Amino acid sequence: MNLENLELKKLNKNGLKTLVGWAKKEGWNPGEHDFDVFWKTDPDGYYGFYSENELIAGGAVISYNQEFGFMGLFIVHPDFRGQGIGKKLWYLRRDLLLGRLKDGAAIGMDGVVDMQPFYEKGGFNIAFRDERYECVGQKTSVSSAVSTIEAEDFGKLADYDLECFGYKREAFLKHWLMLPDSKSYKFSENNEIKGFAVIRKVNSGFKIGPLFADHDAIAEALYKACLNSAIGASVYLDIPVINKGAMDLVKTYNAKYVFECARMYYGKPPKTAIDKVYGITTFELG
Repeated sequence: MNLENLELKKLNKNGLKTLVGWAKKEGWNPGEHDFDVFWKTDPDGYYGFYSENELIAGGAVISYNQEFGFMGLFIVHPDFRGQGIGKKLWYLRRDLLLGRLKDGAAIGMDGVVDMQPFYEKGGFNIAFRDERYECVGQKTSVSSAVSTIEAEDFGKLADYDLECFGYKREAFLKHWLMLPDSKSYKFSENNEIKGFAVIRKVNSGFKIGPLFADHDAIAEALYKACLNSAIGASVYLDIPVINKGAMDLVKTYNAKYVFECARMYYGKPPKTAIDKVYGITTFELG
């Protein structure tokens, strides 16, 4: 294929839905409603290559208030791989995203192992490895400090999320917390939120993300609440391996390793309370 004939276009909502559908076929295991939240987060944040008006490759170039960018959902349709299309699109997306951000703003991504050398050549550096672990939902005792997230909690949750993610993302968070086929839990102490978690139905089983907590005991209480809401089903958690408490948590529940990638940054990494991050929110949007 002549790469010069490819047309770079911003995706509409159906284009994004197609991209997430490809992710499902690739085994990325998205949730049915993920694309809807992705779209509401940044409707200008998805681009792809078209050949004869057919989408053949695409990816996200998300801007969080022009302060931080995130590249995810990078897929070339299997029929068009091995022709240099992905390489060309990836660099175009990186540069396009830099143009959407303020000068000096960083970009994050979660890169699969095989692609990490390519991303490093493109200016990204590994900050930490992420590993996905699978457990089976089970009936457990749930702490009385754990309760369902309510609309009035949003302000405090947004502040907590800022501490863990490094940048404000209210547009994403308000929709993510209200996903259909999901449960959102908070851990409260003296009317203060000390952690929160979201578990959602995905193509196969359930995924927890984020799982943020002040310390190991609170993380475990939230994890147990999530497991209790998906009894008998596969439950996945993506952990930053530099958080020892997160590693200990999955070992305690005999969760099995599934695969890994790495959080990578172009530019200065954000300041995050990584010791409070027991579960990454999503590899697609950060």
